[in-house]
Amino acid sequence: MNRHQFLKHTLGLGAGMLISPLFGYSLDGIWSIRSRDVPFWDAMVAANDRHVAALMAEGDRANRHGGRSYGYNFAIVAASFACPDSQFFRDGRLLPLFEHSVAQLKRNQRPDGTINAGNLESPPDTAFIMEPLCAGIYILMGLADGRLAAILAEAKPFVLKAGDAMLTGGVHTPNHRWVVCHALARINQLYPDPAYVRRIDEWLAEGIFLDEDGHYPERSMNYSDVENNAFITLGRLLERPSLFAAPRKSLEMTYYYMEPNGDLVTFDSRRQDQYGSRSVVVQYLHYRFLAVVGGDGKFAAIARQIEGFQGFDRIILGEALFYFMENPQLRKPLPPDEPVSTDFERIFASSSLVRIRRGDTTVTLFGGVDWPLIIASGRSVSPNFFSYRKGKAILRYMRLSPAFFSMGYFRSEGLWVEGNTYVLYQKLEAPYYQPLPDSLKNTAGDYELTPSVDGRFWSKMAFPARPVSNVKTLETTISLREDQGEVRLEFEVSGLEGVAVTIEMNFDERGTITGLEPADREGENYFLAEGEAVYELGGDRITFGPGLKEHERIRSLDGEQYSVHFGSLRTEGTHVYITGVCPFHHVLMFS
Repeated sequence: MNRHQFLKHTLGLGAGMLISPLFGYSLDGIWSIRSRDVPFWDAMVAANDRHVAALMAEGDRANRHGGRSYGYNFAIVAASFACPDSQFFRDGRLLPLFEHSVAQLKRNQRPDGTINAGNLESPPDTAFIMEPLCAGIYILMGLADGRLAAILAEAKPFVLKAGDAMLTGGVHTPNHRWVVCHALARINQLYPDPAYVRRIDEWLAEGIFLDEDGHYPERSMNYSDVENNAFITLGRLLERPSLFAAPRKSLEMTYYYMEPNGDLVTFDSRRQDQYGSRSVVVQYLHYRFLAVVGGDGKFAAIARQIEGFQGFDRIILGEALFYFMENPQLRKPLPPDEPVSTDFERIFASSSLVRIRRGDTTVTLFGGVDWPLIIASGRSVSPNFFSYRKGKAILRYMRLSPAFFSMGYFRSEGLWVEGNTYVLYQKLEAPYYQPLPDSLKNTAGDYELTPSVDGRFWSKMAFPARPVSNVKTLETTISLREDQGEVRLEFEVSGLEGVAVTIEMNFDERGTITGLEPADREGENYFLAEGEAVYELGGDRITFGPGLKEHERIRSLDGEQYSVHFGSLRTEGTHVYITGVCPFHHVLMFS
């Protein structure tokens, strides 16, 4: 019996007070929620109500989600309207908010059914809007409230037209496939149609890729959240629990990428988050759902940790009430905790990344960029190869840049294990070019536009056809040893003599560092010229050194591929530099 048959059957029997164990609410809108199973339930309802009150008072000025706001607004208002614990339960003042959201969505809908909410006329960007909108409609469809009939009737054509766009529309990126499938499953829950499931199966037939470590193709902590959400929803709504396997493997890996404060390591991402940060809080609902449905005590323990992280109040308490209301599994109590390790050393071979944790001290070493080095979304190109944390004291990243023909930052060609030592390595070659063979010369001087052999630049020089000479080389080896949270980093740069080498460290700007000398007047750049320095934040400290200062090159570190277009990889924070000249050998200690 499908959902609409169930509703028709029970209503026909006059059973308006019956509670559906599948959908979690009675047909007169009284939810079968035991708030004691969700310790933060009252706080979540109150936060949702505050946002509803802001929408009532400020209108669109209170929007939080950019072009996707009207889908989220509809769901957030639906949660308060349908929740007996809300101050706005069944409050008629919310009806205009529903009407406004639907009107705005319809006004912005393109002739093909899509919304311009990111990419133009994009099926996947429209799909992101459908998740909250369809969840909100689903919540309201469970209420026996005649005041909602016109609103639901007005929303239905928008949803169906968007569904038509996703039945035929295409995608750009790997995660877009699953976002579209997610939206189609949501629409199918409201207005069942075999065509939606056929389209989902067409995409699923391509296969769900995870590497041996648990990465989706984009290796992104941003988009793994999107994909985990999609597969959990597909498995739940289509009753295909086998689809939970991918997010379960992804989330098992994610724990080892999690810092003690909930930040996620992103060095090996192939997308835009490789230069930023992401919080594990966005994965909370996934850990909670799989902990409940699988009786997984480790996932339960991780979920409870996340409840204490910064951002939980904003992301979950402030935004997630409608998820709890439309998904009864989230309202069930978490199983008892099982211990999760806070003392580990793991190699993620698929992306050449090492994670070491000793309580509140963590080490990350990365050597897995995608070669050849092409600066583009979808490729791993971050020069961040090392980070070190002790509690609140955070070295965000370390980079190394030799002044070798403007070839930019060091990026390792992989990661090797030699006994108790991890090794990163790169060899650079920069040739000079000889005249073309006589058979390839032409008097017009018109030759093919090609890249130089080393990939630094292009010119109408037919570079691949030219003999080379005077080839200059530079070899960099970085070795790491760790012992109970203390780290020894050894640097060896050899080859062309006289090359300036710059080690760059970026610390959380909220802390203070002693033992440095200023490199400029702005107070963002410093040299560690000798001895040790101490970085402190919130009572935690990192001691590092010894320093070295043999030159003052701290600009133009990015390389010609960036600088020729006025780009930069510099980030906010406190920058500390150690400098030397090739042949360069230096050992840094962190504790």
